[in-house]
Amino acid sequence: MADAAHIPDEVETRARWGGFAWTEENAAKAREIIARYPAGREHSAVMPLLDLAQRQVGAETQTQGWLPVPVIEYVAKSVNMPYIRAYEVVTFYTMYNMAPVGRFHVQVCGTTPCMLRGSDDVLAACKNRGLSKGHTTPDGLFTLTEVECMGTCANAPMVQINDDNFEDLTFDSMSAILEALANGETPKPGSQIGRMASAPEGERTSLHVYQGADA
Repeated sequence: MADAAHIPDEVETRARWGGFAWTEENAAKAREIIARYPAGREHSAVMPLLDLAQRQVGAETQTQGWLPVPVIEYVAKSVNMPYIRAYEVVTFYTMYNMAPVGRFHVQVCGTTPCMLRGSDDVLAACKNRGLSKGHTTPDGLFTLTEVECMGTCANAPMVQINDDNFEDLTFDSMSAILEALANGETPKPGSQIGRMASAPEGERTSLHVYQGADA
């Protein structure tokens, strides 16, 4: 799996993020999120609030975003939660980044179904582009992480890049996706071989559209 990401020095982090506060727009979103839960259950809002905070950090840094310690503290305080409880949430879920990442966070699934269907080729395409696990490319564009199953086994191998899944990948299609992103283009997410959702490759083999009594 990936090497441990480098977490910046705490003094440096606090100097940059110690004054973190919601933007006006995100403050309204935070109030809306907290209002979804009954009084006394505000702790339940911590996950969407952490996601919102990570996205705000991403917007400020032109990256996919991460959660510096002062930002986690800010979110925990907003729902009257001990910092360590919020920190436990952040460290448990890989959707939260504990260290800075690039503009595009490339998360390659390396679990068995993806491995059997060619995740090594996907990683090879990443390596060919200059990406290495646990690191960000010098231009700040890409961070590569190998992760566990993300629930798209039927369309393996797959990667998640920021909020989008790319499926049915090969060395060539993964290379094309990275090239498009580097050129400021928006590659089409989902299956890269044209299948609809998780339908079988090629024509239907079992389910057929009902066409009436005369069909």
